[in-house]
Parts: sequence; C-alpha cells; structure tokens
Amino acid sequence: MMIKKLFLVPAFLAVSTMPAMAEKLSLDALSTYLNGMTTVKSAFTQISDDGTVQTGNLYIKRPGKMRFEYNPPETSVVLASNNAVAIFDGRSNQPPETYPLRRTPLSIILARNVNLKQANMVVGHEYDGTATIVTAQDPVHPEHGYIQLKFTDSPAELRQWVIFDGGGGQTTVILGETEKELELPNSLFSIERMIGRDN
Repeated sequence: MMIKKLFLVPAFLAVSTMPAMAEKLSLDALSTYLNGMTTVKSAFTQISDDGTVQTGNLYIKRPGKMRFEYNPPETSVVLASNNAVAIFDGRSNQPPETYPLRRTPLSIILARNVNLKQANMVVGHEYDGTATIVTAQDPVHPEHGYIQLKFTDSPAELRQWVIFDGGGGQTTVILGETEKELELPNSLFSIERMIGRDN
C-alpha cells in the first residue's frame, strides 16, 4: 500500500559530496522556520516510485499532529496524533493500522523543538540552484529512515519532501499553496474520534 510509505521508511541513503554553496539556507534558519510553523493546510500531490500519483489535502498542527486526506477514488485517511500514526483504509472494515510516530522521519518536523543542528541528525545539506535540500534522520534511531526536505527561500518555505524506504523505493510529497496560522481543532487529528466514526 503506497500510503504507508509516507511514514514507514527504514532506509539507507548515500550522502551527497557536492560542495557547500553560499545560497543555501542555514540549518539554524530552517530550524527557526519549522519551529514557527504552527498550523498549515495545503493541497498535496504524492508520487510513488511506481509512478502512481495521488492528491489530497494535508493538515499540520505542530507539535505532533498531521492529517492526510486523499481525494477520490482513494478513500484513505492518515492521522498522526498522540505519538501514534494510524492509517484508515476506507475500503476495509478492519481497524486502522497503527504504529509509533517515532518510527517515521516525519516525526522530525513534528517535534516540539526542531533542532537540525543536533548531532547526527542531518546527513545532507545542499543547494540545487533553486532550493535548499536537507536530508535528516532520527539521530537516536537512524534505522527508522531518512527524509529529504526541500525549502525555497525569500521567505523560507517547505515545498516538498521525499521519503526513502528500505527496498530502495521512494515517495515524494509536493505541497501546493499553503495556508498558515489557521484554527485547526484537535478533533481533526483525533485517531480515537476517527475510529468511533468508522464503527
């Protein structure tokens, strides 16, 4: 199921040896940006390594909360809340698949205090001519995978991420125009409420 790749991503990713470039945003600036990102809504496009394209809406409420709503014909919803991730398959009567949020590199950007300068967290920091690209891992549990974040500047903004899985595959999420500083109720991210609604 391609949606799982948004979160379950044990992987090894070679670190680029490209020289540092002056145009790239600093890790301090990107940490400050992520820590200031409280609530966000954005359309997204997800591209899986087999070429499958899915779209939907993404909601973020930091710290710790994220919601992916997929557009029809996809019926899945993915929630991150209360240190857990739950994948709801709208075509199944089974309970959602759940696992700890700490097992996904997305926990890095959902953390209460993002510090990209933490030892062994960032394993790649580049500039591709248009955007700063940061490859990060959980420094305590690098086996949980890697996430590659792409930021544009003036002002700094997260535009996409790529998650690499243990089988060599990857899933890209490209963000559309974002709305920020919204009033997003906690119920939007409630796994328990979603389970009750499905019963």
